Amino acid sequence: MKIPTATQIRLALENAIVDGVYFPGDRIDPDRIAAEYGCSRTPVREALQALEASGLLVVQPKRGTFVTKLTVTELMHRFEVMAQQEAFCATLACRRADASDLLAIDDSLQACEKAAIAGDSDAYYACNTQFHQAIYAAAHNPFLRTETLRLQAMLQPYRRRQLQAQGRVQTSLAEHRAIAAAIRAGDAEVASRAMTDHVLVQGERFRDLVALLDHLSARQTG
Repeated sequence: MKIPTATQIRLALENAIVDGVYFPGDRIDPDRIAAEYGCSRTPVREALQALEASGLLVVQPKRGTFVTKLTVTELMHRFEVMAQQEAFCATLACRRADASDLLAIDDSLQACEKAAIAGDSDAYYACNTQFHQAIYAAAHNPFLRTETLRLQAMLQPYRRRQLQAQGRVQTSLAEHRAIAAAIRAGDAEVASRAMTDHVLVQGERFRDLVALLDHLSARQTG
């Protein structure tokens, strides 16, 4: 079955935003996208509307459509919610994960370890995403999974760049190991606390986040 053009465009743009092809604050050119796909503006408009509804894009009247750029306060609010959602996923995974779920978590953790050893932050970023999504799936709550995936996509451009900070990959990997061990042991309290600490932006990571936003602002004005 052929995927509708609007869906193809939406998925491609979503991946481009999440993978850092577009930066927060970058303008999206509908004409260029229509030319690239050899289509009219209609499917492009549908795709952009869907991405706006998901929170990845924002439409500014008379200016155009831009990749959502969050302030420090807005980011902190979203990371607070994200930490609680992911902690709840980890809690439910402790009670509901079956053998295939645990295998998926372990496989993604091993992939994270290989990427960390190789010193490849981009590969680690992809494996990190798989690790978290394996835990969402292990919670066996489709609504929670959908909502967490939506917020994960919105925050990925910022989480990706945090991994480029000195030593962050190794710290993240250690946190992943602790989370996976708690889920395997069925220890919901430890898993929830470990996931909250892993996702919540605080201390040095908060300063890294502020520096990231300063960098993005300079990029937009430079």
